[in-house]
Amino acid sequence: MSEQLSAELNARVEHVAGLLKQAADDYSAGIVFANSLGAEDMVLTDLISKHAPGIGIFVLDTGRLPEETLKLLADAKARYPQVSFKVYYPEAADVEAFVADHGINAFYESQDLRKGCCFVRKIKPLKRALAGQKAWITGLRREQSVTRDEIAFSEWDKGNGLQKLNPLADWSEKDVWAYIRALDVPYNALHDQHYPSIGCAPCTRAISMGEDVRSGRWWWENPDNRECGLHPATPLKFK
Repeated sequence: MSEQLSAELNARVEHVAGLLKQAADDYSAGIVFANSLGAEDMVLTDLISKHAPGIGIFVLDTGRLPEETLKLLADAKARYPQVSFKVYYPEAADVEAFVADHGINAFYESQDLRKGCCFVRKIKPLKRALAGQKAWITGLRREQSVTRDEIAFSEWDKGNGLQKLNPLADWSEKDVWAYIRALDVPYNALHDQHYPSIGCAPCTRAISMGEDVRSGRWWWENPDNRECGLHPATPLKFK
């Protein structure tokens, strides 16, 4: 228990630590953590390093990440040498074909084209990262958006055919930042510029006071179905 955290947050931390240890035991070498390098995922990186360092960590580098995100990846590797980081990139041929057919910024033109870009740059690399695994961990929280308000701590991921664990499902934004500040966890510098949720540079913007934390992602689309396809009930397909 950390004296720097409230009793309530310490209880949440102990719960997550227990979930991570149990997951490492249950799935042995067949479990990985999908780290987007957001604030939640840096909390999980810190907790995995302390309680379940055998869980592998992977990052999807889409080729269009902000420089601040890439710097954080380097900082995280240096801060947590006890865990392994693996980076997956989109296939060059897929990106070249998509850009040739639709243009470099086609995602602004329609939701189908935006999801097509996500499919090439995120979903296909994710499939490679999850191949042969029994379970994966995410930093999803119920509070993040209307598309995530029923997230369970553990659920069957039918689309990917493995168990999906969301240890921070019941954490608030306040919990996340209390942990980061108290334990000096590294985080993306864009968070200090009012970017609560950070993805690819052209699809992410700062938000105003009172806006939903996910409102800076694909802000030109309907918020009721504003996801990239990594976390739908049915896997995203695009042709």
